[in-house]
Amino acid sequence: MTGAPGTGLLLTLDSLVRIQRGRQPRAAARRLPVPDGMTAPMGCDAVAVPARLGPLVLPRLPRVGCVYADEAHWWWLVPSDSDYALEWPAPAHYATGAVLPDAEAPDLPGLIHRPDGTLPYTPPIPLYLALCRLTGTPPAWSRPVTA
Repeated sequence: MTGAPGTGLLLTLDSLVRIQRGRQPRAAARRLPVPDGMTAPMGCDAVAVPARLGPLVLPRLPRVGCVYADEAHWWWLVPSDSDYALEWPAPAHYATGAVLPDAEAPDLPGLIHRPDGTLPYTPPIPLYLALCRLTGTPPAWSRPVTA
């Protein structure tokens, strides 16, 4: 897709998704925070799993970023757009902007793991693969293509 003639502007599907996400209202008080002293140069999203799965996911990851937990869920901070071309397996929940759903408890989950260094991210592909393995869901790229 191109922009107005003569502007040289090129809009890709990725650009349109980012624009749409930027237009969605986000409640700042319900966003998982990046801990003091850490930076998120790629932006932040979060992946949540039921609390019963959290301890099973953790040892399967080669590196772990910030992890938050409450009684119901464990949340991993991942770089923005880590859902691009991925269908995170149920019962995982992908939260754009690391914004918690309104149905969650009013208090923010507590930080249970903080990595050494300044980046808060858990690498999304190992997290995705660990969740696929635990839920018995084939990764998106290994599923048969249907017409």
